[in-house]
Amino acid sequence: MTSHPITEEELHAYVDDALTDEHRAAVEEHLARHPADAERVAAYRAQKLALKALFQPVLDEPLPERLHALTVQPLRAPAGGGWPGGGLWQRIAAGLLVATLGGVGGWLAHGQYGPDRVARLVPLSHQAAVAHVVYSPDVRRPVEVGADQEEALVKWLSKRLGTSVRPPKLGGLGYELVGGRLLPGNSGPVAQFMYHDASGQRMTLYVTTEGTEKRDTGFRFAREGPVNVFYWVDGKFGYALSAGIDKGELAKVATAVYDQLEQK
Repeated sequence: MTSHPITEEELHAYVDDALTDEHRAAVEEHLARHPADAERVAAYRAQKLALKALFQPVLDEPLPERLHALTVQPLRAPAGGGWPGGGLWQRIAAGLLVATLGGVGGWLAHGQYGPDRVARLVPLSHQAAVAHVVYSPDVRRPVEVGADQEEALVKWLSKRLGTSVRPPKLGGLGYELVGGRLLPGNSGPVAQFMYHDASGQRMTLYVTTEGTEKRDTGFRFAREGPVNVFYWVDGKFGYALSAGIDKGELAKVATAVYDQLEQK
């Protein structure tokens, strides 16, 4: 038996394989006796795997040549003398420089390009897919406001986005509204509506007003890791429909969403 209650932090550490064998055994014993926690841990694992699959292509990209060169080319010694240890210290300094460039470069890019520029650099499909894999596996609270309070949800999101937004009706295609939530965008709020079918398969519609005037307005498809996404721009809105289902099935739903939104 476990000698203390298992905390949420310990459950996350279990998912991240960050526990000792003894501690892991204690958590597994707890999960065997608490099905609700076991279900939540399973959702955390699915979320972790989805995020890994989504970002793995970026992690596998080679270091740009201009940065790689810094790690192999000698740095110029200061005037009046060199570094102690010669080449070893030069390479340590170069390595630190590369590590620093990652963080500082991101901050400088934020200041140089601004939120609208960043919104154009990051595809709408990727933003939507990240939001999908973060929230769709959540067992207890996948949305902030449920479908039973749809009118309140619509008023709240419309007020926060500064324009009227409403979730499409997809019951005819087998998908019912779960609810929705407010998400942080690059420079303001973004809305996410969530749906599910009879099997529990979840689908999300990401709605943004950021940088839409500078995005390609065509109806497009993207595969972001384990997530398929159809996305498009219509007037001042950008939409992205995401799900881990077949492209053809998602296309049918995306077409229905597009048609409904066009009628408004």
